[in-house]
Amino acid sequence: MKQSQAQMLHYVDMVSFAVIEANLFLDTHPDDEEALAYFRHYSKLRNKALKEYAEAYGPLTIDTANMNNCETWEWVKDPWPWQAGGEC
Repeated sequence: MKQSQAQMLHYVDMVSFAVIEANLFLDTHPDDEEALAYFRHYSKLRNKALKEYAEAYGPLTIDTANMNNCETWEWVKDPWPWQAGGEC
C-alpha cells in the first residue's frame, strides 16, 4: 500500500529526529557503541525514506535531487511540502 505524501513526510520527520538526537548524544559520548549502532541504523532508514519520498513527491534535500537529465536548475520548480497545494 502506497503511503500518502503526509505519511511519508511524517516518517521522514520521525527518523530524522532519531538521527539528530543520536548525533547530539554521540557528541558527548563518542565511544558509546550502542548509540553509534542506533545512529547508523536510523541514518540508513532516513536515507532510504528520503530517497523514496524524492521518487514519489520530489526531493526534500539537495542530495536526493536527481539533476542528471536536466537542462536547467529544476530544484525550485515544484511546490515545497508546506506550500499551498501540497497534501501536508
